[in-house]
Amino acid sequence: MSPADWATFALGAIGAFFFLGGTLGLLRFPDLFSRLHALTKADNLGLGFIVAGLLFQTGSVAVGLKLILIWGLALFASSTACYAIGRHALTRSGTATGEEAENERS
Repeated sequence: MSPADWATFALGAIGAFFFLGGTLGLLRFPDLFSRLHALTKADNLGLGFIVAGLLFQTGSVAVGLKLILIWGLALFASSTACYAIGRHALTRSGTATGEEAENERS
């Protein structure tokens, strides 16, 4: 095996570790917001490591740029979906946000 194969394997294993950590966070954390935080952060980092490992196996710069673009789009989609789910849960639960809490204290 070449050094590029070892780097791909190592980065892929690190990425899989972060995916496992995000899944455990999803299953173990008590509330929705903690679960969302654990899942989005760990999965984005895990995908980043896997993409970094795959960059060693690409045959051209164009394929590498496509992989980086896919990772960027996944980052954007994940943060947008996390925000939408969290915002919906916050408005449905009736929990006061910072500004509303200030108005309630007055």
